[in-house]
Amino acid sequence: MYIVGLGNPGEEYVDSRHNIGRTALETFSQKYNFSDWQDDKKTNSKISEGKIGKHKAMLMLPETYMNKTGLSVKKVITSKKKLQDLIVIYDEIDLPLGEVKIAHNRGSGGHRGLESVIKTLSSKEFTRIRVGISPATPSGKIKKPKGEKKVVDFVLGKFSKKEEDKLRKVKKEVLDMVESIVTEGRIVAMNKFN
Repeated sequence: MYIVGLGNPGEEYVDSRHNIGRTALETFSQKYNFSDWQDDKKTNSKISEGKIGKHKAMLMLPETYMNKTGLSVKKVITSKKKLQDLIVIYDEIDLPLGEVKIAHNRGSGGHRGLESVIKTLSSKEFTRIRVGISPATPSGKIKKPKGEKKVVDFVLGKFSKKEEDKLRKVKKEVLDMVESIVTEGRIVAMNKFN
């Protein structure tokens, strides 16, 4: 299995909403006692390896900016078989914070990192975990920012203290989803979590 956490490299992006995919994967690596992160020149990413149950897995944090993520992923996903084993975790502005969904074979929804992966692999046929980041009303209606500048400022902004409490639950759910996809298969995982 190949599990990619989308985000931007660099100190200024640590803990930003846009880096939730990256942060979740770092948490996953610790929880499952994967190897220390190694810089991989070939893929221009950080790699950590280990096992989920009896399945080998490679975790990958591209060190490219979000809109060039596909260049790193393409170096590893070199066949249809590997494409079927790819899971991409990323922030989703069209879902409220606290909501996480598993999707497969869908468009990018305007997410530049995901768009880059789809373009460079020339395929949408891989699994993704969409981690909601938008504020919502008590009834669950999303209040996402309007206009490109506001969206950019929002996704590059940090989570508030209150949001971080919700995030702990979210990260646990992401870890459970990854484990389920790897050990039980995508369809079972989608039925269980969506």
